[in-house]
Amino acid sequence: MANIKSAMKRIRVIRKKTARNKMIKSQLRTAIRRFEEALDRNQFDAARERLRFVDKKLNQAAVKNVIHRNLASRKLSRLAKRLHKTAQGS
Repeated sequence: MANIKSAMKRIRVIRKKTARNKMIKSQLRTAIRRFEEALDRNQFDAARERLRFVDKKLNQAAVKNVIHRNLASRKLSRLAKRLHKTAQGS
């Protein structure tokens, strides 16, 4: 455990940020999972709606620096591509 006041504060700040980052990442994974479930059930309208929600969550995570903006863009692109490919196939 740290003895210096500033080090103790850094530990508190890091705990808060870690908790926030975990929450945001968890929400992101849940949103992606729900999108994929809708896609697996061939509910394309629901999947499109959930893709918009995933986009919102990805952008929020990127703005808060939880994930890199390029990662957010890449994930969204791949999910949209998968939706388009699955919808065209059916």
